[in-house]
Amino acid sequence: MKKHVVIGVTGGVACYKALDLIRGLRRIGLSTEVVLTKEAEEFIRPILFQSVSGNKVVRGDLFEIPEEWDVAHVSLADRAGLVLIMPATANIIGKIASGICDDMLTCAVCATSAPVLFVPAMNSGMYNNKIVQGNIAKLKKAGYYFTGPVKGRLACGSTGMGHIQDLEVIIKEARRLIK
Repeated sequence: MKKHVVIGVTGGVACYKALDLIRGLRRIGLSTEVVLTKEAEEFIRPILFQSVSGNKVVRGDLFEIPEEWDVAHVSLADRAGLVLIMPATANIIGKIASGICDDMLTCAVCATSAPVLFVPAMNSGMYNNKIVQGNIAKLKKAGYYFTGPVKGRLACGSTGMGHIQDLEVIIKEARRLIK
């Protein structure tokens, strides 16, 4: 059993919560490696994730020159016992549902045989959008997993469906899937 979780962090306001997720996963004995999308780097710096995970952060650029030669997205996919995407924005859900592989995270998801867990977080209008719901249904039918979102306070100030799932629930689901 691979006890390694590849955490895809995307450009949503809830991306800072991935730091607590990493701490929680490490606390239960799982190693973590973070893949930051270019959009996530607009919210939070890679050094924070490197410090908390204890591993070098993989950045979103497919064409960054690697320090060691390997096909980075394939080696990421092979190392994973679980790929966990948090926050899963409407953008990343749509890209993966459509088979778009234009960054390290989407390519790693496409290449992995490990379970993939999406943790959606977005405005309730976006979450309830028929296209987003269709993409979620398509991914579930293809064997991908989801936890959340829940009803709660959103970044826009309103309350609605789209608030990120509780960390303990996410950790419990990650533990279940990695087995």
